[in-house]
Amino acid sequence: MTATLDRAPASLRKAGARAPRNREALWFYLLASPWIIGFVVLTLGPMLASAYLSLTDWDLFTSPAWVGLDNYVKLFTADPVFWKVLGNTAFYSFLSVPLTMVASVGVAYLLNKPLRGKRIFRTAVYLPTLVPMVATSVLFVWMFAPDTGLINSFLALFGVDGPAWLLDAAWVKPALILVSVWQIGTSVMLLLAGMQGIPRHLYEAAALDGAGQWQQFRHVTLPMLTPVIFFNLVMGIIGAFQVFAQIYIMTGNGRSMGGPDNASMMIVPYLFDHAFRFNHMGYASAIAWVLFVILLALTLLVIRSSSLWVFYENEVRRK
Repeated sequence: MTATLDRAPASLRKAGARAPRNREALWFYLLASPWIIGFVVLTLGPMLASAYLSLTDWDLFTSPAWVGLDNYVKLFTADPVFWKVLGNTAFYSFLSVPLTMVASVGVAYLLNKPLRGKRIFRTAVYLPTLVPMVATSVLFVWMFAPDTGLINSFLALFGVDGPAWLLDAAWVKPALILVSVWQIGTSVMLLLAGMQGIPRHLYEAAALDGAGQWQQFRHVTLPMLTPVIFFNLVMGIIGAFQVFAQIYIMTGNGRSMGGPDNASMMIVPYLFDHAFRFNHMGYASAIAWVLFVILLALTLLVIRSSSLWVFYENEVRRK
């Protein structure tokens, strides 16, 4: 009887301690439920449905017919356009991402200088990111026009006969890359914020050691910016492999896009054509999962390599 009374207060104390934790957990799930429901319904559910549809033949009008891995086999062995599309996407991504990153670092470095009217320049750099991609694409269609375009008219002042940018298979991808470099405003602002967060005493110590502007930029600014560069790199790769609006507007002729001769066709526009132009929803789902695997592999590769070049201020590395 006495032992039972001695144990009762301890169990009551444990129950009383669990009650606040249970209430906190209940409030957490209650407040997070809109996001959880949205993720399950709008993201996870469609992903699982797409995984199933990639194993079927479905034209949106009849019931899906199970075909197993036939869509993937056809994609890699019997679809020569897919390999050209994959090459176009890789060419665009592996050129546009480094160029935009280099341009972003350079512009951010200049905007971080004590220049008169720098707020105006910062606004001008960020403004293109606020313009809808549709409007930007229409603007560049005019700028890339062979005869009356602004770019070729400017080249003509120096006696250079500009190419038919969007109508030439050799120049259409460089034209699209120029459009991507135009929209570096967000990356520049992130890098500029990172530069302003670098402690001044690091530059003072470097100057006392005799480091010039280039040495300070190389050994102080760049290492301290590597977390921001890492973020921009991951987001840039994901965005480049999913480019769509520019292709749809700048290379479309009302019936198809990606011209001339599929020279500018990328993975997402190719997926769009099969899904909503040809009604090959199962085949389009297989393309989507191939794109997902490619992006996952590239992202993991960048993350795994980040330990070799990304530096965090509070990080202590053991040699």
